[in-house]
Amino acid sequence: MIAYKMYSMGQATSYPLAVTPTVYDIKGNADTPHEYGAPPMVNWQDVINLMAQKSKSANLEDTFSAFRKESHRAGSYGDETLRDEVLKRFNLYGLKTWMDKQYVKIQDPPASGYNRFVFKRDAEQQPTGFLSYSANGTVTGTVVYGHYGTEENFLLLQNEMRINMSGKVVLLRASENTFAEKVANAAKFGASAVLIYADPSDYSFEENTQLFGHVHLGSGDPYTPAFPSFNHTQFPPIKSSGLPKILAQTITAKMANNILKQLGGQDTPSKWVCAHKLGDENDNITLEVNNVLVEKKINNVFGFLEGLVDPDRFVVIGAHRDAWGYGFSASTVGTSILVELARSISEMVKHDRVKLRRSILFASWSAGEYGNVGATEWLETHLATLNQKAIVFINLDDVIQGYGEFKVSASPLLHALIQKTLQEVSSPASTGSLYSVYGKGNWESNILEPLKINDTAYPFLAFSGIPSMSFRFRGQRRTYYAGTMLDTQENLSLITGRQLPELTQLAMQFAGTIALRLVHDHLLQMDLNKYNGVIREQVLDINTKVSNLKKIKPKLFSEALSVKWLITAMGSYRRAMDKLTTDIQRSDLDITEKCRILNDRIMSVERHFLSPYVSPRDQPYRHILLGNGPHTLTALSEHLEHLRTNDPKADIDLFHEQFSLATWTIQGCANALAVLQ
Repeated sequence: MIAYKMYSMGQATSYPLAVTPTVYDIKGNADTPHEYGAPPMVNWQDVINLMAQKSKSANLEDTFSAFRKESHRAGSYGDETLRDEVLKRFNLYGLKTWMDKQYVKIQDPPASGYNRFVFKRDAEQQPTGFLSYSANGTVTGTVVYGHYGTEENFLLLQNEMRINMSGKVVLLRASENTFAEKVANAAKFGASAVLIYADPSDYSFEENTQLFGHVHLGSGDPYTPAFPSFNHTQFPPIKSSGLPKILAQTITAKMANNILKQLGGQDTPSKWVCAHKLGDENDNITLEVNNVLVEKKINNVFGFLEGLVDPDRFVVIGAHRDAWGYGFSASTVGTSILVELARSISEMVKHDRVKLRRSILFASWSAGEYGNVGATEWLETHLATLNQKAIVFINLDDVIQGYGEFKVSASPLLHALIQKTLQEVSSPASTGSLYSVYGKGNWESNILEPLKINDTAYPFLAFSGIPSMSFRFRGQRRTYYAGTMLDTQENLSLITGRQLPELTQLAMQFAGTIALRLVHDHLLQMDLNKYNGVIREQVLDINTKVSNLKKIKPKLFSEALSVKWLITAMGSYRRAMDKLTTDIQRSDLDITEKCRILNDRIMSVERHFLSPYVSPRDQPYRHILLGNGPHTLTALSEHLEHLRTNDPKADIDLFHEQFSLATWTIQGCANALAVLQ
């Protein structure tokens, strides 16, 4: 049982989420436990219409005003003020509320003085932006321009441009990948430090704009990896493997341009379309980073709307409320949608006869800007049981970044539900559904994109095995003012063509419709066959590479290694999904207990893709298909490429081990799903 805490006037009261469900007969009467069935539900089309009405009637300007603050960094007075406002509103709407309390270590800019750098003989520069969790110290080296800092960019510099990255200070553009990925890639190729700036060709803001972010290649408190950050709890002295060991600092576009125009050396690769050089041994720079590590108390706030049939099964809807500065797009919009959804759905239950079979948990996280710290610490607190209780996580962070495109990142289990919801939700201008406006042609290629490691939904999916999703309206240039002091309501209104209220209402309606579908229907609306294609694509890629390697290097693999076992495991998974589909088709879904059993089997699919052979502390993102680390099928494919090119990192014995464990993870998933009856 997960016992949550509800705090009131300093007192903590346990609220057990795993309560015994009320059992209804088929006519909908709350009666004796011997009768089975479910309460009568409002017609689904009526639910859609109600959600649309509630979204359009939301007083968003007042809500924006309540959660709009100039300063609300994690653990600050501003953060606590917003925490209290969220809690007050959840209570006003009749939700069961509580807070959790965590003590986390985060890295802030120097308490006194500056981070600084000197390029050649130019004047010392003191940027006020910073990258949390950078290594501290002083580095002197020569500058190399590395474009966006992707692995492909570094390989091009190393293999085609013949540049030795050892000890270099790499100058990189923001965009394309996360700050943490840029720094991790630079470290992997031997660089000693990274400078990151916003290039005018990617961003339209002023050249003196400061950038803020973090470089922890992971989520949560990096000083308690896989452990919750409780006060005075003793943990072994370990750090996250995702903490960088090299220096990292943001600089302004003006500072970067001064460096770029002085660089010597080779021309940049033609495909990069840059007018400057790559840098040479005369381009010396000294960088000093003096960030400070501090411990802060943070709170997550929860509001619980209880379902009638399976109250201990719930959809989680969450948004972080902290920000580097104004953070209007980053946190204010998401928090406003969160509380408006809580108001709207609770009103639908109280006044519009809408009945929820399952529950909804509304969550306001803190320390999201430091790497989804609050959300991840909550996941770590309930690691053993949460993935058996939580149906889906819907992330509301950064949902409005512009207009012109609509993007969704989600577990494959949710793709069919997303498609259906896109067809059910109309656009603000009544020009058609979201599907007809943004999904013309191939909706998957137009709308779907992979979950990124810095997305709050990512640890829910890859760490906890909970189907998760994020979505966003964005401009076609893909860049906004996130991570700057320019993320204000006025700027967001301008970049959305003064359509901010309409887009926010639409985002609210989209998220609310998905959540309501998951707590309304007898059966959870998940696409059980979607993962068949994901597994097949990755397995066939591995099979092709192994076959080609055996031709080139026939003695490389032992005779015991055969891809047929991986292909057999893939077939076992497909048959397990077929069996589950058949069981659903043959079942009477009006029988409450039977429906609950089937839904539990559906919920187990995602978590069975978490590798049982790796430690959450060492490899937190254990999902073998969508996670990150040597246990994934993607890593197996990359390892085969290293073997082909005689890369020093290649290890045939390690590959055999990883291959066997991945095969057994898929087979184990199939076995578990087959025996769940």
